[in-house]
Amino acid sequence: MEFHKDILKIDCNQETEKIKEFINRNLSKNSRNGVVVGLSGGIDSALVAALSVEAVGRENVLGVILPEKESSILSAKYAQKEANRLDIRTTKLNITSILQAIGTYQKRDTIVKDIFPEYNNECKLKITLPSNLLEVNRINIFTLKMINKNNETEVARLNKNQLNGILAASNTKQRVRMLCLYYYAEYNHYLVCGTTNKTETLQGFFVKHGDAGVDLEPLAHLYKDQVYQLAHYLCISREIIERQPTPDTYSAEVTDEEFYFRIPYHKLDLLLYGWVNNIPKNQICKSMQLEPEQVDRVFKDFQSKYNTTQHMRELPPTLKENAKYYSFEKLI
Repeated sequence: MEFHKDILKIDCNQETEKIKEFINRNLSKNSRNGVVVGLSGGIDSALVAALSVEAVGRENVLGVILPEKESSILSAKYAQKEANRLDIRTTKLNITSILQAIGTYQKRDTIVKDIFPEYNNECKLKITLPSNLLEVNRINIFTLKMINKNNETEVARLNKNQLNGILAASNTKQRVRMLCLYYYAEYNHYLVCGTTNKTETLQGFFVKHGDAGVDLEPLAHLYKDQVYQLAHYLCISREIIERQPTPDTYSAEVTDEEFYFRIPYHKLDLLLYGWVNNIPKNQICKSMQLEPEQVDRVFKDFQSKYNTTQHMRELPPTLKENAKYYSFEKLI
């Protein structure tokens, strides 16, 4: 199979038409009137909103902006600006009080204070993985970074229980957001349109029943590089295109690369394409000017993430073997 630096290039007009048809087909099949898109201020949600407008018209698209106290101030700002550009309706709900009520911050902060006793509300937090996967062979051990009001940083490795506790608390943010999106979708008789791309889907960079709990996923076949191509084609705001992709889950700014992927997207997507399509290693090395051990290291990381997140891409198993869809009739 062919492999080169432009292998991910797409025909943006053709791709737009294909996605428009996909969105309309799902609305028709489910007898819904329009779509709800959770606008995060990031490129994926901005693109999905733009494609939805192309598909069903601006009057049938609702953008929902769901900040909380630890969100970047740019997120809501960029989300609203893009909604204004598209001329779609928006609703904004700050979910901080909901997260406080279910203990999101308190449960996480209890763990953090065990690690950093001096932690307080003036400090900022983020979680990262070791950087430079292509250059350094380090295992995926997460690190907690605390930045105090004097901009001084303290760092600690997280053990399994600490990591699980912090992630469990943090992931309630995405799940609360999805709960809110479904309220607006059901109120308007709309579908919830997802924003997860292929790069994220393959590597499990999403929250089950959170940002992945949607009715249709128009970007799940596109690598992040292809998302950028379509974003330029549909004239997404420059600020959004140039913004570093971030999960926007922690109070300190952290990029997707720092938090999860460990490789810049422009290299990540090519390597992921090579891994998915079983491209011979020598072709990848020649095209990307990499050494075989670098590719081996990355592919090992890809396989590990794919394996450990496999359950997130599947329906819950049932006693009916190989069941793809829920059917009470078939299960009885």
